[in-house]
Amino acid sequence: MRSLIHALALAALPASVAAQQASTPRSDAVYTGAITTRWGKAVTPDNAWRSYPRPQFQRSEWQNLNGLWDYAITPAAAPQPVRMDGQILVPFPVESRLSRVARKVTPDDRIWYRRSFTVPKDWAGQHVMLNFGAVDHDARIWVNGAMVGAHQGGFDSFGFDITPFLKPGANELVVQVADPTSAGSQPRGKQILAPDGIWYTAVSGIWQTVWLEPVPALHIDDIRATPNIDTGKVDVDVALSASAADTDAVRLSVRSGGRTIASTIVRANRRASIAVPGAHLWSPEDPFLYDLVAELVTVRNPYAGQPERDRRAYDARFTKGEVDTYAAAEVTGAPRDRVNAYFAMRKISVGPGTVSGQPALLLNNKPYFQNGVLDQGWWPDGLLTPPSEVAMRYDLEFLKQAGFNMVRKHIKVEPARYYYDADHMGMLIWQDMPSGGGEDQFVTGSSQSQAVLSSEVMAQQQVELSRMIGHLRAFPSIVLWVVNNEGWGQYDSATLARFVKGMDPSRLVNADSGWLDVAPGASDVFDIHTYEDVPHVPTRQSDRAIVIGEYGGVGQPIEGHLWRNDKRWSYQVTNDSTDYLARYRRKFEEIVRQARVHGLSASVYTQTTDVEGEINGLLTYDRAVAKAPAEAFATMAKPLWDTDRPAPGGNGGRK
Repeated sequence: MRSLIHALALAALPASVAAQQASTPRSDAVYTGAITTRWGKAVTPDNAWRSYPRPQFQRSEWQNLNGLWDYAITPAAAPQPVRMDGQILVPFPVESRLSRVARKVTPDDRIWYRRSFTVPKDWAGQHVMLNFGAVDHDARIWVNGAMVGAHQGGFDSFGFDITPFLKPGANELVVQVADPTSAGSQPRGKQILAPDGIWYTAVSGIWQTVWLEPVPALHIDDIRATPNIDTGKVDVDVALSASAADTDAVRLSVRSGGRTIASTIVRANRRASIAVPGAHLWSPEDPFLYDLVAELVTVRNPYAGQPERDRRAYDARFTKGEVDTYAAAEVTGAPRDRVNAYFAMRKISVGPGTVSGQPALLLNNKPYFQNGVLDQGWWPDGLLTPPSEVAMRYDLEFLKQAGFNMVRKHIKVEPARYYYDADHMGMLIWQDMPSGGGEDQFVTGSSQSQAVLSSEVMAQQQVELSRMIGHLRAFPSIVLWVVNNEGWGQYDSATLARFVKGMDPSRLVNADSGWLDVAPGASDVFDIHTYEDVPHVPTRQSDRAIVIGEYGGVGQPIEGHLWRNDKRWSYQVTNDSTDYLARYRRKFEEIVRQARVHGLSASVYTQTTDVEGEINGLLTYDRAVAKAPAEAFATMAKPLWDTDRPAPGGNGGRK
């Protein structure tokens, strides 16, 4: 059986990798599975992830650095290698098939990347930013032999101003990466050095787009738009890259249908509150978005030429920063920087529901049931990196067709375009923080206390948590932050939940999804996981919505579409398609009943796709086969929103 699996794996690899592994089998070769996706088969160095990687903060000029780089894997103590091991296709992780490497990386290894690049001549006079979508986990970067920066964190984007290190013509870029994976305590999600069951192949190195971008010395660094549908306004925070002069300002324009419907000019590094006339609300059924343009401009003192007394008084306030809105300011010259973004007028909250006394999740001030699916975002050919933008969008398209309006993005952060697609397609997102901690810091269901982590580990967890929120809160599809999953590295969840709510009070917080519920006062929901044949009913709450954060897990192996034939793990397994759908229906009808009778606000079915040896997906791992037609799932979901239909019979759920 092992030889058959190895042969199947080689057949599915790119020819260069298959030939290498067949002729010289490596002890560090990663098992890459017997299947691939149709999108993976189409990947080339010329088409690998070509879209602008930051769609909520977009500039017009940039240079994509994805493609073939030189790579080497060395012991930690070894110097930078002169001779490299071969070529790797960025942005796919080292362990993946699509990287063309498929090698294991241990905590004692270091990954080295090298390539050259040339800065376009028309960028002269501007600063050049080198940006990384994500690198797992500890990265150090050199340009032309000089170290330009370092970064720790496997799921967030980062960048450096490399202008002082550039030279005319070709420039050399070198990246070194260390990744302890499951031997460390850093946030990593489901990655493990010895994959099995619900734990998957480790991912190391660059796994999202790398790009260059020209900016002025003082430029726009961040935009945060927070809607308030109750006042009909959107608050916009714009941060610049450095301290601004008195005459630096930001012009904000709200656009819809190709025309500007509102605008203002605000002092740099200040908040603007903009009225949105006749606000069109966003929902999964009507995902309406407004364009937002931010421009860095220069203004004149609007009181120049006025009486001396008035001018002196205004100048004093202007210099002290007491004047924020330059409503009467005159803009001089062209904008020095421009960033395109967007926002939605929508509100997520907890309030009175349809069942008396049980609070519910509200969307735009109305009870709205969130029918979700657990989505882990793993791929047989790219692991954490989807084969392409189109492939990544396919999962959301299928789920919409299948009647789901919410995705729980499970202990993984996706490339930014995933959330862009969810915003435009109309899909609510529960965003998990990727879990960390050591194996002995996983809190079991019978534990009475949370884990104890060192100050250093807690600090790293909190840094990465704050970065995740900071980088993703621009996306309106995200409506809830999940701080902990099932006690995996769970510590002081009440403090973390309050920290998250303080950073982003416009969204809900789920302190503990499943397992140990120790932060009722800081969490907006009470969340249970129930994989029984008939899902349990969450205990009624007086001040929180009740949700089922995980249920289901019906597995059906589809021959010819398995990651490996000797791994078929699931909560329940059936080989019959009729039985599969019957099991799903039995569980889902209980969800509908709980929504009607007990005030359940949301449910999350496990899961979108099979993942490696786990076979409980609605789709196979290669996304080639649906276990049941999307229309069948959608038909079962209709009673959730059709109040004229009676609730399904039975009382299988426990009270």
